Formats: sequence, structure tokens, C-alpha cells
Amino acid sequence: MSDRAEMRGPVTRRRRTTISGGGGGSAGVKQANGSKWHNSPQGPAKTKTGDEASEHESKNGEVDREVGVSGQQQQLRNSPKKQRSAVEDISDRLSCHVLQESLLSSASGYSNYRGILNWCVVMLVLSNARLFLENIIKYGILVDPIQVVSLFLKDPYSWPAACLIIVSNVFILAALYAERRLAVGTISETTGLIFHIFNLTCLLVIPAATILVMTSMTPVGGVLSLGVYSVLFLKLYSYKDANRWCREIRQAKAKRLSRSYSCPSVAQSNGSTVQTHVSYPGNLTHRDMYYFVFAPTLCYQLNFPRSPRIRKRFLMRRLFEMLFFTQLLVGLIQQWMVPTIQNSMKPFQEMDFGRMVERLLKLAVPNHLIWLFFFYWFFHSSMNFVAELMQFGDREFYRDWWNSETVTYFWANWNIPVHKWCLRHFYKPMLRTGINKFLAQTAVFLVSAFFHEYLVSVPLKMFRLWAFMGMMAQVPLAWFVGRFLNGNYGNAAVWMSLIIGQPVAVLMYVHDYYVIHYGSNT
Repeated sequence: MSDRAEMRGPVTRRRRTTISGGGGGSAGVKQANGSKWHNSPQGPAKTKTGDEASEHESKNGEVDREVGVSGQQQQLRNSPKKQRSAVEDISDRLSCHVLQESLLSSASGYSNYRGILNWCVVMLVLSNARLFLENIIKYGILVDPIQVVSLFLKDPYSWPAACLIIVSNVFILAALYAERRLAVGTISETTGLIFHIFNLTCLLVIPAATILVMTSMTPVGGVLSLGVYSVLFLKLYSYKDANRWCREIRQAKAKRLSRSYSCPSVAQSNGSTVQTHVSYPGNLTHRDMYYFVFAPTLCYQLNFPRSPRIRKRFLMRRLFEMLFFTQLLVGLIQQWMVPTIQNSMKPFQEMDFGRMVERLLKLAVPNHLIWLFFFYWFFHSSMNFVAELMQFGDREFYRDWWNSETVTYFWANWNIPVHKWCLRHFYKPMLRTGINKFLAQTAVFLVSAFFHEYLVSVPLKMFRLWAFMGMMAQVPLAWFVGRFLNGNYGNAAVWMSLIIGQPVAVLMYVHDYYVIHYGSNT
């Protein structure tokens, strides 16, 4: 026999042993016999041990003779693990109860109620679809986008609201030039403070007086113009404070700072597309001022966080949402709100309290839906659109106000730009002067109540103080909810206040306006 044949013999037997041992069977035999033949490097020894194990299993008659299966089945039958699984199986059949709470109990710790939430959404959609279908059957199609133009203009050749908004540039430039004079020291801090107070006072008084005097100003145009002036008031107030803080820092560090602390030239800081650090007084430029005016924030700072680029797809999605929700809001107001308000005139005139409550509850549902759509349209779609267009990096315009368990948490999280302004320029300065927190919070609600009344009463040219009282009523409501209601009960109280609280005050204004102007016709 040749050398090749001699080499082939052991190899062939080694392969035959591997096949007869059969994967798991071979391993099972090794473990069952407890031998250490697998540590031996010689092939014949492995073959001999495997044959002996197979013959031992064949004599006892405990396994099948199929190749590769006998060793594994014998191990599974004799292993303690198999015996334990059999005992556990019997134990499971004997006992079927354990100590546990029902899923709807708070002690169960169960929190996945997504199916119930989906059911609530489906029921809400179906119920409102029924109301909307009933409205269409009763009144027909009332949506008229062309009629919206008349809400802004009485005379197509007269645009008082737009002209009033354009005039606001006078107050913006006045604040900028005053800060420039203060930066170089040509006017004193006291003179600059008096000028800023005068400028901010005129910013609120002049547009209000113009709206009250001009008969061609529509209520919607008045609300729009006063909203712009209110935002400018808060922005210019923050602009004044931030620049004053910069002057205080510069004066405090004048002896220790180097010459490089002063701001670089305007071309280096604002002229390039690359974001660079700006120092005071290099921020006192027209470009910087108008960037802040149009930026979706009320708090001024010298260097805003900037996004690296403009995302075109994101921008187009926000633009589509703006257009869609604008049409949806107009349609809901024309189709749902206006007919219901017109039908509520008679119960209010006759002081039928039962019908009055029924009408107010009926108006609360569409009013609340419109408020929710407006929130998404303004705080998500519109402000993200402006921020993306201006590469403004801070996109936290709201937080999870829908999870509010207290009234104060809601007011602090549903409108983050206003909350930051109140915290930075009003609440914390009051605390630093020694005023306690409760009085400071009450003062914040008082300022908010003033602006709510300012934005409603002046355009409607009637003063009922519904908005003012509605905002001030939040103070005792916040105390009651925070003191006696917790968790889901507090969250339900917040939702109830949103649905039948402040929206009802707005509806009262609309009702009074219709009574004054269209009461004789109805």
C-alpha cells in the first residue's frame, strides 16, 4: 500500500467517526461517559471511544440506532434540567393564580393605555364629525375665503393697519439710536432711561389711540397691529435691558480688560455669512437690530445660536402647514363659530340662563378646537418657519404643557418666549429687590392680564374686562389646583380651565360685540 493510501486510512476513519457521532450526539456521548478522549490529538483513539459508547447504548436498549441522535436523546432523558422542566410543567398545571392587581387599578403599575387613548381620539373625531355634518345640513356651506378680506379692509384703497405697522419702524430706530448715544457716552444713563420709557409708552399709546379714533380700522386689523406693537414693546424692553447690562459689565471690567474686548468692526461681525462672536457695542447696528425684531424670540442677546444651514424640505413642510391651517381656521370660524354665536343672541337678550349655559358649552367645543389649531399653526409651523428662514437655532417655543398638573406649569410651558421674557426681565428682578414669590407671580399675571385686555378691548372699542378678570382668576385657580389636586386630577382641572374658562371670556367679548353692532338686526 502506498504512502497516500496509508495517510488516507486514518483520515477516512476519523470522518466516519464524526458522522456516526453526529454533532450534538458526539458531544453528548463525551459528556455522558465523562472521558477526556477529546483532548487526545490522535484520530484512532477518538474512533475507538465513540464505537464503545455506541455499543454500550445498543446493549441497554435505551436509545435508537439512528446515526447522530442516540447520544443527545439519552442525555436529555437523564439530565436534571429535563426533570426540572417536567416538574415545572406539572406545577404550572396545578396553580394558575398569582397575587396581582387589575390593570385599571393605580396599584398595578400599568401605564400603557395607548388603546384607550386611540379610542378617545376616534370617539372625539366621530362626535365632532356628527356636529360638523349637522352644521352643514342646517346652514349649508358658509366658507367664503374672499370674505376674509373684508375683516382686514373696509375700503380697498385704505390700509390703516398696514400703515400703522410700517410706522412702528420709528420706535425701533429710536431705540437703536438711543443705545448708540448711551454706548459712546453722549447722554447719561438717566437721560437714556427717560427716553426709553417715553419711547415704550408711545409704543403702546399711539397705536391704541389711532385705532380708537379711526373708523376705517376693522377689529381684525386692530388686533393684528396691536399684536405687532405688543411684541415690539417686549422686544425693545429686552433690548434696553440687555445693552444696559453690557455697559455695566464694561464699566466693571474696564481696568482689567484688554483692548480686544471691544467689538470688532461691523464688516467682520455681521457682514460675513460665517457666525462670529460679537461684543458690545459692535452689536448696535441696523442689521443686528432688525434680525432681533424678526427673530422668533422676545429676549435679546448679542450672539444668538444659529443653525448651520436652511433645510429646504423642513421649510416647505412648515409653509404647507401654515397655509393648510390658515384655511382650516377660517373655515371653522365661518362654518361653525359664526352661526352658533348668532343663534346665541336671543338667550342672552332674554337672560334665559339654561339656554345661556347650553350655548356657552356648545361654543366652547369649536372654540377650543380652534385654539388648539391656532397653537400648532403659530407656535410650531409659523415660528419654526421663521426660525428656519433666519437660521435661528433655539427652537424651544413650547414644552409639554398638555401634561400640566398645575396651572402655573401650563402658563410657564405653553408660551416659552413670553415665559422667558417674564422670567428674565420682570420676575427675577422683582425677587432681587426683596419681593416674595407669590407677589411676584401675581404681578406677572397682572401684566399678562393687562396685555390680554389691551389686545381685545381696544380693537373692539369696548371695555368689559372679561379678559382681565379671566387672567386674574388664574391666581386663585393656580393656588387651589396646586393645593388640593394632584396628578391626573390636576391635569383634568387644567384642561377644564382651557375648555370652559378663558375661551368663554373671549366668547363673551364676541357676544357683546354682536349685541352692540348687530343686536337690532337679530
